[in-house]
Amino acid sequence: MANMELNAVVTRKLVLSPELFVIRVAPKGWELPDFVPGQFAVIGLPDTSPRVEISDPEVGEPSGKMIRRAYSIASSPLVRDHLEFYVSMVAEGVLTPRLFALDIGDSLWLGPKITGHFTLESVPEDQNVILVGTGTGVAPYISMVRTHLPWKKGRKMAILHGARQSWDLAYLEEMTSMQRVYDDLIYLPQISRHQNEHVPWPGLTGHVQNLWTNGALKAAWGEQPSPNNTHVFLCGNPAMCNDMKTLLEADGFVEHSRKSPGQIHVELYW
Repeated sequence: MANMELNAVVTRKLVLSPELFVIRVAPKGWELPDFVPGQFAVIGLPDTSPRVEISDPEVGEPSGKMIRRAYSIASSPLVRDHLEFYVSMVAEGVLTPRLFALDIGDSLWLGPKITGHFTLESVPEDQNVILVGTGTGVAPYISMVRTHLPWKKGRKMAILHGARQSWDLAYLEEMTSMQRVYDDLIYLPQISRHQNEHVPWPGLTGHVQNLWTNGALKAAWGEQPSPNNTHVFLCGNPAMCNDMKTLLEADGFVEHSRKSPGQIHVELYW
């Protein structure tokens, strides 16, 4: 695989745990296209690229083909020099162990096209937004908040982020700080394996969908969210998305589609 095909470079890598990292990728010699918060880009590496040591060994010999996968963008389109991705390594996977082996200055392939429909474009500007995600499924929401929150006054936004451990909450400090600055933002992080914490976790525990039923969101929101004025986005674990859909539909929310507009927007991560 010719190096000229690797058209981007790693400019930042933040390792959160042995299997979770945030990476920034900048194009080499070309400009990023415009995009809308919530969309995804495709990144790739040739299968001759090394895998990180903690990953599972790969069966078979490399052929030199490019391995490409789509990842939601966490950075704002207002930032023009890089794209940011929040990535969980799959030990038996073909691409993420290679991405995790990259260091600052290393090259990779970045697709020139950015696409996707998991955006706020179908949500009226006078409607509030609740963003529910598990693990790296929060990535598109980070892009939305970084872009819309400073400018869209009067629209309440809530991020409900469920993770296994506190160190998996990549944007905890940033979102906590933004919540202090912007009255319209609510950030509710929750972990499900608090018993494994090195120091006691002072926050919410359990599965993220419990925030809808245990009163935590209602208390922070100031009222029970209603389909009359609120859209809900679901991204990540399919089990969470299905559970949340059931809860939302019981409260009168309807899944959105192009032909049949509703208030539930879903993006499955696997």
